[in-house]
Amino acid sequence: MTASQVSLALIQQHTLFQDVPIEALRQILENGQVIRLSEGDTVFRQGDTASRFYVLLQGNLKIAQTTPSGEQVTVRHVNPGEIFGIARAMQRTTFPATSIVMRESLILSWPNNYWDTLLKLNPRFAQSTFETVGQRLQDAHSRIRELSTDEVEQRVAKALLRMVKDSGVNTTDGIEIGYPVTRQDIAELTGTTLHTVSRLLSNWKTKGLVISGRRRITITSIDGLQALINDPDQPNT
Repeated sequence: MTASQVSLALIQQHTLFQDVPIEALRQILENGQVIRLSEGDTVFRQGDTASRFYVLLQGNLKIAQTTPSGEQVTVRHVNPGEIFGIARAMQRTTFPATSIVMRESLILSWPNNYWDTLLKLNPRFAQSTFETVGQRLQDAHSRIRELSTDEVEQRVAKALLRMVKDSGVNTTDGIEIGYPVTRQDIAELTGTTLHTVSRLLSNWKTKGLVISGRRRITITSIDGLQALINDPDQPNT
């Protein structure tokens, strides 16, 4: 699929492109490539040559790194309208992580040699890139601090609340995380084990805090999870 086949309305619904004049937006699309991928596909893999950069238009991705020992660690999730794969902006020649499609996704990408032109046509892209890099650093610092100071229960509760904040969908039961998420994903995000996450979610389900099914998690009590974070000595029984 060529980028010109993507409607302007689809692009303009994202804040990143809302202020771009129509002619500039058409030029941006003409120089881009649209990729439609299915769940489980990868956009790029850790160590691949970073020859392109990307914006997610629809769907959801997770970014994962493989440690020297072969362990996969989920670094973050990518939601529609976000920039990713910006190794070019970080002066890297290879991608430091793998991007994995969590549900069918539509992605817009450009070759690295179009970077400077795109920034001129859409100054907000530069601002969003800086914000993305800054947010990643802040998230990394937060995760290091959490691993050092928080109990596992606090870390898992914080991870669920972050996911709800980023992608939550209101349902009759509560607020559902807006993309498929497994217990293993949560374990990787929080530096714990699958067994521990399963035990916590089962316990929280009994308490009426969450509903967890196959790759779906609904938060039924935001206040209840927040209380676990604020009061780490609260008994987990």
